[in-house]
Amino acid sequence: MTKNCLTAARLRTFTTYVTCVTCVALFSLIPTAHADTLQDISKLVKQGQHAQALEQVDKYLASKPKDAQGRFLKGIVLTEMNKPTEAIAIFNKLTEDYPELPEPYNNLAVIYAQQKQYDKAKQALEMAIRTHPSYATAHENLGDVYARLASQAYDKALQLDSANSSAQNKLALIRDLMGSTGRPGKPGKTVVAETRPVVAEPVVPKTVAAPATAPLAPVAAPAPAVVAPAVTPAPAAKPAEPTPAAPAKQGAADANADITRALDAWASAWSRKDVKTYLAAYARDFKTPAGEKRAEWESERKKRIGKPGTIHVSYEGLRISITGDTATLKFRQHYKSASLKTSSNKVMLMTKSDGKWLIQQERVGT
Repeated sequence: MTKNCLTAARLRTFTTYVTCVTCVALFSLIPTAHADTLQDISKLVKQGQHAQALEQVDKYLASKPKDAQGRFLKGIVLTEMNKPTEAIAIFNKLTEDYPELPEPYNNLAVIYAQQKQYDKAKQALEMAIRTHPSYATAHENLGDVYARLASQAYDKALQLDSANSSAQNKLALIRDLMGSTGRPGKPGKTVVAETRPVVAEPVVPKTVAAPATAPLAPVAAPAPAVVAPAVTPAPAAKPAEPTPAAPAKQGAADANADITRALDAWASAWSRKDVKTYLAAYARDFKTPAGEKRAEWESERKKRIGKPGTIHVSYEGLRISITGDTATLKFRQHYKSASLKTSSNKVMLMTKSDGKWLIQQERVGT
C-alpha cells in the first residue's frame, strides 16, 4: 500500500474505519441496545447517508448527552460531512471530559493534518501518547507528521538555495517515504486511524479497600510459677540441632505481601482522591510516561484526580516477579467514575527504598 500522511497498512479510509472498527470492536463492549443503535448509525454513514446519520446520533445523544461512544461517533459523522470545525469542537470536548482516552486526540490530529496544521497535529498526537505511551497508532501518525514537517522544511531550504544537494537528497527520501510524487506538503488521501474510545464493562474485580491495620495478637498471661522438689540433676541432654529455616522462601512471601499492600494502598488513595498519598507511592526517580518533568506530571495528575465526581480503581490477576530490590507487576486495572469505565492491562515496575516498595515506572500494555 502506498503510504501517505497519517496512513499505514492498518489504517483505512473513513468508510472502512466505521465498518470494521466501530461496528466490531466498539459495539461488542457496550450494552446490546446501545450498540445496535450506534451500529445502525454507522451503517448510514457507510451508505453515504450522512444527514440521516447525524439526525440519528443527535437523537441518541439527546437521552445520553455524556455518552462517549455517541459523541465520538458524531465527531466522525461531522468529519465525513466535511465539517471540520464542528468535529474539532466535539473531539476537543471529549479530551476535556475524558482525558484518559487517547483516541479523540488522535482524530483531532487527523483533521489538523488534513488542514496542513501540522504543528497542531503534532501537539494532539503528543497528548495521545502522554495519555497512553503504548498507543502504537499515535506513534506512527506522529512519525508521519514529522515527515510532513521535514518535507516543508527541506522544500523551503531548496527555495532559498536550489543547488543544495543535501536538501535535495533528503527531500527525495521523504517523498519516497510518503509515496508522494507531487509537491511536498501536498495532503495525501484522507484517512482516519482505526481507533475508538473503549468504555468496557469491567469483569468483577478485586475490590481495593484502604489498607487496614492488622490487629495485635493477644498477649497470654504468664503461667504461675511451680516450685519443684529438689532432685539430683540428670546428665545434661545433648542440645537438639536447630531446625534450618527457609529464609529465601519466607522472604519472597513477605516481599509479595509487602508489594501487594503497597499496590492496594496506591489504588485506595487514587479511589479516595487522596492526591498526597497517591503521589507518595511513586519513587523519587519515577520515570514519567512522556519524559516530562516530575513537577509537570504531578500537576497533571492532581488536575485529573481532582475533577468532580467519585473514582473507583481496582485490579485483578496480579502477577509479581521479584529480582533483588526490584519487582515487576502485571495486572488488569479497572477504572470507574460517574461517566467513564475503562479496563486495561498494566505493567508496573517497583523498587524497594528505605523498606518501602515504590513505583518507579508504569505503562499500559502487556
